[in-house]
Amino acid sequence: MAEKRRKFDPEFREGAVRIVTETGKSIAEVAKDLGINETTLATWVSRARQAGTAPVGGSDELERLQRENAQLKRVSA
Repeated sequence: MAEKRRKFDPEFREGAVRIVTETGKSIAEVAKDLGINETTLATWVSRARQAGTAPVGGSDELERLQRENAQLKRVSA
């Protein structure tokens, strides 16, 4: 049976993005801590950066590679 899609209010999304951008924690760490999907959080962070509402850090490439690595692990499992 398919999972019911969860909805998150704007305050939760903004807070999650803020944790990633202000603490330097990886998207994977924050997603795990908050109990949300890593890809979902990565999308929120990306959108916030594109909109100019979140600082662009030097770890963009690292985060992209971490997402890609996690995706490859899921595919090969």
